[in-house]
Amino acid sequence: MTSTLVTPPVPADRTADAREGAVPRRRTRVLALPEARWAALALVLFLVALPLRLTGAPAWTWGPLFALTYAAGGWEPGWAGLRALKDRTLDVDLLMVVAALGAAAIGQVTDGALLIVIFATSGALEALATARTADSVRGLLDLAPATATRIADDGTEAAVAVAELRVGDTVLVRPGERIGADGRVVDGTGDVDQATITGEPLPVAKEPGDEVFAGTLNGTGALRVRVGRDASDSVIARIVRMVEEASETKAPTQLFVEKAEQRYSLGMVAATLAVFLVPLAFGAALTGSLLRAMTFMIVASPCAVVLATMPPLLSAIATAGRHGVLVKSAVVMERLGEVDTVALDKTGTLTEGTPRVTDVRPLPGSGLDEAALLTLAAAAEHPSEHPLARAVVAAAREKGLALPAAEGFGSTPGTGVRATVGGRAVVVGAPARLLAGAGDAGSARASALGAELEDRGRTAVLVMADGEPLGLLGIADRLRPDAAPAVASLTALTGAAPLLLTGDNPRAAALPAAEAGIEDVRAGLLPEHKVQAVRELAASGRKVLVVGDGVNDAPALAAAHTGVAMGRAGSDLALETADAVVVRDELATVPAVVSLSRRARGLVVQNLVIAGVFIAALVVWDLAGTLPLPLGVAGHEGSTVVVGLNGLRLLREAAWQRAAR
Repeated sequence: MTSTLVTPPVPADRTADAREGAVPRRRTRVLALPEARWAALALVLFLVALPLRLTGAPAWTWGPLFALTYAAGGWEPGWAGLRALKDRTLDVDLLMVVAALGAAAIGQVTDGALLIVIFATSGALEALATARTADSVRGLLDLAPATATRIADDGTEAAVAVAELRVGDTVLVRPGERIGADGRVVDGTGDVDQATITGEPLPVAKEPGDEVFAGTLNGTGALRVRVGRDASDSVIARIVRMVEEASETKAPTQLFVEKAEQRYSLGMVAATLAVFLVPLAFGAALTGSLLRAMTFMIVASPCAVVLATMPPLLSAIATAGRHGVLVKSAVVMERLGEVDTVALDKTGTLTEGTPRVTDVRPLPGSGLDEAALLTLAAAAEHPSEHPLARAVVAAAREKGLALPAAEGFGSTPGTGVRATVGGRAVVVGAPARLLAGAGDAGSARASALGAELEDRGRTAVLVMADGEPLGLLGIADRLRPDAAPAVASLTALTGAAPLLLTGDNPRAAALPAAEAGIEDVRAGLLPEHKVQAVRELAASGRKVLVVGDGVNDAPALAAAHTGVAMGRAGSDLALETADAVVVRDELATVPAVVSLSRRARGLVVQNLVIAGVFIAALVVWDLAGTLPLPLGVAGHEGSTVVVGLNGLRLLREAAWQRAAR
């Protein structure tokens, strides 16, 4: 019995819970599934016919009811089995129906009907479990409102369907409303509850420039948001889409099981004929031999084995998706648990990817303190769009410094910027360029201080006024807060500390690596060098997980055993190349998803053992003794249900919490 995770279209109208701020919860009703309706009908017919048969009522009273039981519970798997047979594939569902009809043919009508009822009920439970797996992910779509208030260029407002929003549109989000699209705040401030997307327990303050996500709840304050992604490409939509795609893929274990299933089924048919014909050749009774053969066919069927693999992997994919890790297929989820070496990029992966001012160092005799030096530099840098300039301006704003107006702004690539601030000619730029040829004492002190900052992994920025050095700023990319714990967790999982692969210079790479606990640092690498490092590790028998975010990381992501991209600032090429995407940019989710994958692989092994033990025990009982058909049916279908439910354990929130620990 097989099943596929199918996500039906999302209705245009949302639930009241979604509009009022509660996390909506979708749960497929049992009778909404055709498998459940047919199984229920078969059960009712069986329960009506059984007492009539047991009390000795005429056959015409219970015979048609049992016939309808066979039809209601067996037509769907029987028809599916015939279609598979047309494609030269032997389906175990067809074998179950044949076994039931065989039991009826030798007078065991009640036992055959019981087999049909239990088999149909097992199929309904499997379909329900699959639907609930889809529910857990599909419910995310209900977080996004059905409509949004779009603001036209002339300032007029109009309520439009979220699906009609386009990148660049501006929407108004009033207090208490859910945000209709991923984008950035362009006007207004407010507190946004984004726990459903990022897991943050407290509302997050939002102001112009901050990113917001569709489906998150705006608190106090109205926001104007410029749409950054189409509705079909929002974070929650990507989670759902990738889980749907994953449900259509098959892990290597699943492929192996399905290949083995065909040979096993053919062998089982041959063994069933032998169980029937050999005793018959030695004079056994026809009815007894046929009943034993039918029982053998039932208990030896590999339904539980077939169901052993996909439920754990799909459950793990759904759980990871809810916590911001989009795993693109069941193959990837299985491979994540195999990694034994981790290679991390630096900028945007181990670090935040945003330069920040870490040091403000006025020179002796400049007459400036730290605030005055930073104010002067930020005023000159304010018109610039360079990342380092933005870092200087941001540092001044964080300290609440008032920036004087700059006049005569100019920029020289590779050197720095020039502007007139408060009547002084201010230059901010690279010390090596600005001090080239200078031999005075102030320039010597500035050069020494610049070298000191660079030795500590900083980018040194010199501030000069009227040709005199005033001081230096140290700028560095800050280590992610969760980098050190993530590195420690990955070390514990794989038995070896991660290594750092970066294109930065060795000095810039050494400091964040040391703070994170990484000793193996390979710096100054071009993209082809990263690929070479990954292939060398693979050639030595290692299964490498590469985590990166940039275009230069894409070749290494493709060459690795498994590639994971940091999604928030990741390049499109990296996101497309990677096997999994960390949507929330939380490095700590990488060891969590590796641990979750290993738990899923463990459940697959458990399921295969459970299925194998049940099949072996029932087959031995049937061949060595006398296994009653109803008991064989109950044992076979019971093992299928146990295996299916065991695989769905990873849907629970506790599964992620355990993996994260």
